[in-house]
Amino acid sequence: MTRVTFISADGETKREVDAPAGSILLDIAQGAGQPLEGTCEGQMACSTCHVIVEPQDFARLDKASEDEDDMLDLAAAATRTSRLACQIVLTDALKTLTVRIPGEANNMQGMAKWR
Repeated sequence: MTRVTFISADGETKREVDAPAGSILLDIAQGAGQPLEGTCEGQMACSTCHVIVEPQDFARLDKASEDEDDMLDLAAAATRTSRLACQIVLTDALKTLTVRIPGEANNMQGMAKWR
């Protein structure tokens, strides 16, 4: 089980949920009502599930694939600890994970941008 903490873009709201091992972060986020669209349904063809991982947690995640890095290059407000939630598989070893929801996203499938 992993305790996931979602922090809103403005930092004002935190939501904690427990997620079983093997869960995909995007699925957990959507189930918890977080504003991550996941337009491409986990196919790494958009960046609408972009999250910013807290630095202490980022180092504990598996390294992003080259394809994920390429998609993150197109994500709005990307940082060095950005990841796509559709590519983060939660494990029992992780225990906790804190992510911030960016204030904007680019949908690379439709080339639309929203805030």
